[in-house]
Order: sequence, then structure tokens, then C-alpha cells
Amino acid sequence: MSPIRVIISGGGTGGHIFPAISIANAVKASRPDAEILFVGAEGKMEMEKVPAAGFEIVGLPVAGLHRKLTLRNLAFPFKLLRSLLKAKSVIRNFKPDVAVGVGGYASGPVLRIASQSGIPSLLQEQNSFPGITNRLLAKKAAKICVAYDKMERFFAKDKILITGNPVRNDLLSDISKEEALSHWKLAQDKKTILVIGGSLGARSVNNGIINTISDLPAGIQVIWQTGKFYFSEMNEKLPSELKGRVVVTDFISRMDMAFAAADLVVSRAGASSISELAILGKPTVFVPSPNVSEDHQTKNAMALVEKDAAVLVKDAQVNSLLDEAAALLSQDEKLAELAKNIKQFARPDAADDIAEEVIKLAQK
Repeated sequence: MSPIRVIISGGGTGGHIFPAISIANAVKASRPDAEILFVGAEGKMEMEKVPAAGFEIVGLPVAGLHRKLTLRNLAFPFKLLRSLLKAKSVIRNFKPDVAVGVGGYASGPVLRIASQSGIPSLLQEQNSFPGITNRLLAKKAAKICVAYDKMERFFAKDKILITGNPVRNDLLSDISKEEALSHWKLAQDKKTILVIGGSLGARSVNNGIINTISDLPAGIQVIWQTGKFYFSEMNEKLPSELKGRVVVTDFISRMDMAFAAADLVVSRAGASSISELAILGKPTVFVPSPNVSEDHQTKNAMALVEKDAAVLVKDAQVNSLLDEAAALLSQDEKLAELAKNIKQFARPDAADDIAEEVIKLAQK
């Protein structure tokens, strides 16, 4: 059996990158001889995270169109053309057997050139409302792996496979709550809220927390990932008397320790975050980002809220976040119900199922 060659393209946020790395790891676990090349966007976080995971990556100069009128949009067609030419060169040199698109700017040029070259492609759509890149690429894709029901509204029914979204393997470690709280130097006898605004942070969530953190009830402590852009500001504004009870960090590398410590999570409603929280069975307050295409995070969150599997606070109401979280932490039965119901959305074998489809396409 000859080695298979796989290109995986996309990125821009952790929500695209971490599932892509999980798929790559699952392919390698099944086919250790597989050769895998990532293609991302220059300057985006995949250019750092993918090599750290042990895979090679090539960057394209691609960028998205800004929704507001700006001079930067004038560069879009030129960057797109350069990206298409570079993608053509990459595919010609690497000679992949299959191309995988996980969403994000870079997947557009790569999968378009792959399709034109007769290379089968697989899309992995994380959200309940697909992004424009995957909607455009879907017509030429051989398979489309999704995480939500009713996706035939957007894609051909015969191409759809409901696999769920892959999650990072390192989240599934067996860490006790006591060990996790010790890791964060937090009290063993207080309830803990974990606040994560996505891998890049979320200004509105951060502002909602800092505006109300002075009223944090005495029996509650917080682990707070601000994102690197907001860390200095939030850390400076945090009242000094709370620094023992509130851990402020720009990025959490040990998310397993963070989740194990948390009694309740406050999170954006990105698809990967939802998948991770479902597998871990964490009671969650979702604050969907209003700054995403088609308001897809609200649609993601509502799929859970409608099944009593999560609570939603609108982005415009972030100043009520800590009050909402504190109220939930006083209701043990409600927390148990949310934990039980969110687990119904878990698909722990997602990466393996997608990898199996990738390998099938490659072998054709």
C-alpha cells in the first residue's frame, strides 16, 4: 500500500485550526505513512499552532473582505490572485491524493485549485450555518462532514455526513478538580467560573467582566482568559483585592486544567468550543459573538438552548454575565441538568470518523 498525501487547508481562528490538527493526528494514527501538508493564511495563528503540533505548513497571502468600506479591500483581488497562483504551485509540487478544507480564507484557493486538478476534496463544516467559503466550495466537494442536523438546507444531501466536530486530544486527560485548582492556586472550597472569549479574546465579554468583577460574590473565584490583545488592560483594571480569587491570563495552554477546575463556563459560541464543552459535559453560559458572518454563533448556541443544554446571554447584555453565572452556581440541580443535556451533543469519535473518510477519498 503506497503512502497517501493529504493537504489540509484553512484556519484564522482556533475554531478552525484545532479541529484541523485533530483530523491530521487521526489520519496519522490510522495511516502512519501518510504525508500531511497544511496550507494557511500568512500572519494568522495557524502559522504558529500547526508547526507546534508537529506538522509542516505553507502560508498564502490571502485575506478576507472587510464588511466596512475600507481601502484594504482594494488589495483583495490581488491577494486572491497571488494566493491562487501559490496554491497551484503547492498542489503541483506536493501532489496530494485528497484536499481537506476546514473553513477560513486559505481553504478557498487551495480547494478550488484541487478541484480543477481532479483531486477529491472533503469539507469539514463546524457551524450550524456554513461560512461563505464552504458554501462556495460545496458544489465540487466529494464529502461534507457536519456537526448539526438539517444541513441539507445548504449542501447536497448525498454528500453530507454527520460526524460532529473534532476536539483537542489533550482536553480528555483524567485530572481531578483538586489537582486543577491547585494548578491555578485557587481555593478548594469555592465555586469556579472559567471565562473564555475564544482564542483571540473578546472585547465585549472582557468589558462585561471587568465592569462587574468588583461585585463578585465571596464564594466564587474566576479563571479568565482575556486574549493577548486585552490582557494588559484587564489585568491593570482588576482590583488588587481580587488578585487571589481571579486568575487573569492572555492564553490558556493547559485547557484541560482550566476545564477540570470549572464548575461553570462562560464562552463564545464557536462550534469547536461547543464541541469541547459537550464532550466534557460542562454547564455553560454562551455569549454569541455578533461579529461573525450570518450570526452563526447565535444559531449554534440556540441549538443547545432549545434542548435545555446551555444558557444564552446576548452580547449587548454582558454586564449581566457575572450575575447570571452566580445565580446558576447557586442551583446545583440546574447545573446537573445543563451538564447532562449538553453531553447529548458530544461526538467523541469525530476526528476518527472524518479521518476515515479522508483516507477513503485518498485511496480512490
